Formats: sequence, structure tokens, C-alpha cells
Amino acid sequence: MDFTQFPSPCYIMDEALLRKNLELINSVRKRAGVEIILAFKSFAMWRSFPIFREYIDHSTASSLYEARLALEEFGSKAHTYSPAYTEEEFPEIMKCSSHITFNSLSQFNRFYPFVKADGKGISCGVRINPEFSEVATELYNPCAPGTRFGLTADLLPDELPDGIEGFHCHCHCESSSYELERTLYHIENKFSKWFGRLKWLNLGGGHLMTRKDYDVEHLIDLLKGLKQRYPHLDIILEPGSAFTWQTGVLTSQVVDIVESRGIKTAILNVSFTCHMPDCLEMPYQPEVRGARISEEGPYIYRLGGNSCLSGDYMGYWNFDHELKPGEWVVFEDMIHYTMVKTNMFNGIQHPAIGLWTKEGKPIVYKHFIYEDYRDRMS
Repeated sequence: MDFTQFPSPCYIMDEALLRKNLELINSVRKRAGVEIILAFKSFAMWRSFPIFREYIDHSTASSLYEARLALEEFGSKAHTYSPAYTEEEFPEIMKCSSHITFNSLSQFNRFYPFVKADGKGISCGVRINPEFSEVATELYNPCAPGTRFGLTADLLPDELPDGIEGFHCHCHCESSSYELERTLYHIENKFSKWFGRLKWLNLGGGHLMTRKDYDVEHLIDLLKGLKQRYPHLDIILEPGSAFTWQTGVLTSQVVDIVESRGIKTAILNVSFTCHMPDCLEMPYQPEVRGARISEEGPYIYRLGGNSCLSGDYMGYWNFDHELKPGEWVVFEDMIHYTMVKTNMFNGIQHPAIGLWTKEGKPIVYKHFIYEDYRDRMS
């Protein structure tokens, strides 16, 4: 990829790497006999959807806008889940959805009559909480004590209300197949007595099957075993990160070098808080091309964003040379959970969005301008 052929800064996805991930996911889907769909909450670059549609058929939405994107740009109705629906938005959500999952029985009881009256064959389910998750960061743990997500087994009646056709469970984040195996034990132990009444089981996202150390064969065996135990159930997975894992970069350039108390900070034309918020929320220190994460060496720098938030920096990286204003700094693996979270705090310009095609050509999908900021603030 020649990132110098794109504006700076820019999110650049590599089509060849994307297709490699899609081929693996499609293989898992076929071999395991399950459905794997794209979660827009991780990635929603709609101009790339024609590539996705060569491999998968559906997507998952968490809001009205995502559901509309599924229907209007992905070309199929969404599997929709939201913590809470409103009467103002629900009619349009129904138009855009093939499946709707409710977070509580009160939400189901309130809105299912609309689904039934609509008569369009929307399949409804409820989110369940197996009270088990190995996600270490509480911010990302949907099964943390007191969570607002889903129904624990004790909250479900012995006989499910008419209209509930599926269970949806999400309790992973960049997780392994072995975490899924342990999760399935808890799901089946607590909820399998209702499975006979269901048509589908959605195992949510967080299945990072495209990571190099992920045991894909173990995943396939798990899913085949689940299908054998409950052959009437359609099994659905909706990963986000797995689709675009390590498929592209965020490019930036050094604007200035400042030093305080012996700490050198390279100020960039990107922002962690505006463009890479997960780095601060998780937190995690991303890989930088041509540098290694270290506090030892002759050329140690923190990298600072260009917003006025005091904490808009990370460090430390060891470079092999002295950084100068104008040179490129490339953040690896910045396609998932970046563009969907980008904000315009401080009026900081969004990075452009581009694709490096499999033929080796640059395409700039979007270059943001002042009017994009002004219109958001109106």
C-alpha cells in the first residue's frame, strides 16, 4: 500500500486484506452450517459493502440509522437489537428489519403487538444474560454485575410468551473459541430448557476468528456440536472486528515536537480522543509502523493528538531515528471501531476515508471539509 497517494490524515483499508478475512469467515459459515453477519457498530463504511455482499448476506443493527443503512446500502434487512426502542422510531425499524431482539420483557410486551399487526413475518427474540463473561475491561463487559443488558434465566417465565422465536446473547470482546466454549456451557445450562420453543440462537459478536492465533477448527467443531444438539435452531454470529481485523491503517504526520521534563512528544495531525477513542477507553497502545512500544532507546517519543484535551496522548514508542515535522506516522489496524467512533470535538477535521484496491489503486471515498463540521453543529 502506498499511503502517500492519499490525503493526510486518512483511514485506508486494504481490499486484499479485507477479502482474506472475508474468505475465512465465509469458510467458517459454510463448514459450520451457521450464519455470520456484519455488525455495523464496528464497521459501517458503506461504499465497501459490495465487497462484503460477495461473501455474506446480512448485517446487524443497533439503531434506526444502522437499520436503514442495512436496508438501503447493504441491500438486505437487518438483524436489529437495541437496549430500548421508542414508539417514534419503531415503525421504521420494522420496515428495515428481518429480526428484532428486545432487551427486556417489558419492551417485548410493549412493541410485539406492532410486529404482529404488521404481519410482515419479522422474527422476534429477547436478549439473554448468562451471567458469565471473561471480558476483563468492565467498560466492554456486557455481563458485568448490574448490567442493563438482557434477561437472566430467573426473569423468564416457564412458558415463553407467544412471539418469542429466538435468544440473543452477547458476552465476548476479541475473544477466543475457548471462551465461547465456556460461555456455551453457561448458556445451555441456564437457558436450554427453552430452546425447544425457539427458531434461532444469536451468539452475538466478539468472535475474533481472523486473529492469527485463533483456533478456527475448534470454533467450527463447537458450532457443529451445537447444531447437532439443537438441529432445529439457526445459529447466528455477528462479529464486528473479525471482518476488518488488521485490514488497514490510520495515517498521520508529525506537526511539531515538544519537550517537557525530558519527555518528548510528537504532536500529530490526528487525535486519540477524536479518531482513536478505543485507545483511551480500553486503554491500549496501538502498533506504529517502523517503531516499537518501549521506553528505552535513543529516540523515545510520546505521540500526542491535536485536540486540547490534556489526556490526548499515548506513549511510549521507540523509533529508529529522530522524528521531524512533516514525516509520516502510520497507526496499524485502525479500521474497526475507529471510523464509527470518530467525532469532531474541537472542530478537529475527520481523517479522509480511502481504499487501496486489490489492483493496487487508491480510491478516496470521502474527504471531510468545514461544512461537514458546521452542518453537524447546526
